[in-house]
Amino acid sequence: MRYRHIGDSLPGMSTKYRFRDTYRIQLREKDHPPPHVHLTGGGLDVMLSLDTVEVMVGKAPPLIIKEALECVRAHQVQLLEDWKRCYP
Repeated sequence: MRYRHIGDSLPGMSTKYRFRDTYRIQLREKDHPPPHVHLTGGGLDVMLSLDTVEVMVGKAPPLIIKEALECVRAHQVQLLEDWKRCYP
């Protein structure tokens, strides 16, 4: 699975990766611990842990969750660095 790093920003959030042209891995400003990202798109908003690379809150089709977790796992170090920059 290919994930495009896009780094675009919307007010209050930054899209880090996009896959299937619909789904996004986003880091939100003014969020809360523990370190996590949001899987959004197609009406979803699922919180994914950056520490354990697991679903924290929310539901999505199993294949979409699998692909999102693969993306987070592949880019975990960079995502955690981004989180620490936002939330020192």
